[in-house]
Amino acid sequence: MPRHRRLRHDRLGRSFWTLVTASGLSNLADGVFKVALPLLAIRYTRSPALVAGVELVRTLPWLVGALPVGALVDRLDRRRTMVCANAARAGFVAVPAMAIVANGGSLWLLYVAAACTGVAEVFYDTAAQSILPALVPRSRLDRANGRLVAVELGAQELAGPPLGGALVAIAVALSFTVSAALWVVALAALLAVTGAFRPLRDGPRTTIRSDVREGFSFLMGRPLLRTMALMVGMTNLAGSATFVVFVLFAVGPESTLGLSEAHFGLLLAMLAAGGLLGGLIGERVQQRLGRARTLTLSVLGMIAYVSAPALTADIRVIAATLFTSGITIMLWNITTVSFRQRVTPDHLLGRVNSAYRLIAWGTRPLGAALGGAVGQWLGVRSVFVIMGLLTAAVLIPNRQISEQALTDAERVAAG
Repeated sequence: MPRHRRLRHDRLGRSFWTLVTASGLSNLADGVFKVALPLLAIRYTRSPALVAGVELVRTLPWLVGALPVGALVDRLDRRRTMVCANAARAGFVAVPAMAIVANGGSLWLLYVAAACTGVAEVFYDTAAQSILPALVPRSRLDRANGRLVAVELGAQELAGPPLGGALVAIAVALSFTVSAALWVVALAALLAVTGAFRPLRDGPRTTIRSDVREGFSFLMGRPLLRTMALMVGMTNLAGSATFVVFVLFAVGPESTLGLSEAHFGLLLAMLAAGGLLGGLIGERVQQRLGRARTLTLSVLGMIAYVSAPALTADIRVIAATLFTSGITIMLWNITTVSFRQRVTPDHLLGRVNSAYRLIAWGTRPLGAALGGAVGQWLGVRSVFVIMGLLTAAVLIPNRQISEQALTDAERVAAG
């Protein structure tokens, strides 16, 4: 095949790149908003519980609303759902921005903004992950997910936090204003994505409850999908437990590493930088190693991520481990998300995505509580040891995932 024809075949299309643009802008707004929330909250209160509560109410919709939102996403046009979600987020953030300018705002207004944007985020993210197979061929999903997630990560984790911090330093309301503006621009980009994205539904009308049950049953009835969700749940629990105490290990004159807050931010950026690279090379790694071995490599990276501080206090080693782990975590995301999109019928994709995320992400608050408790009773470094062992246990269910099993599941799904 001539080279120019092969390159043209590899292109993902204008609609995909328009979606990537919208997603990058939305995630940049997310990154600015998430760092601005706690920075603004501490201007109203010094209570750790009240400050932490802002993030709690922002993420709680994932735990309590993921399943019904998934059912709704499978009933609605997914592009319009994303447009409405961004419009809602822009509005919910603009209100406290105006209140801050007018009368200084209040902590409780922040709580309302955090909760409402959290609900909108569940709608947006569920629809965004479900719309992709309608924009690119399923054979190109690995490449498409790699490019999309790399842009999302770069915007939300690399660019968003420093931009948000700088904007808060300039003017408190400016960070919220910029977030709202970015969501509006992202909304405009989504309007340029042409086509209809409402899933086709056959048969009699159903209830939301029966739709939720159908999506959850589909997930639990597919051994590979179920195994992947449980594996992510275990690693997210360990990662969350590690993260909540890692700051005590790294920051301050009494800590092991003795870093400043600014240097701590740069250290965490190594994880995001690795993830950005992983998104770009993910497809090539899969082609060289195969998907099953890529997933095993990803688990090894996760083990290194949570256990490295138990083994060394060398900042160079820890930074390199975070960068490498960022790559492998991204390889896991690309491989599993693409597989899930291939084996799930389009009319079930929203519900299956939300059920998967409920299992995979619902362990994060449990991990945070566990990490705090273990660190309090046994010491910070013991958290890294215990979570490293827990993550290593993920290698046991990982043995069920073979290249042949992945191929067979996709062949059955394709009919």
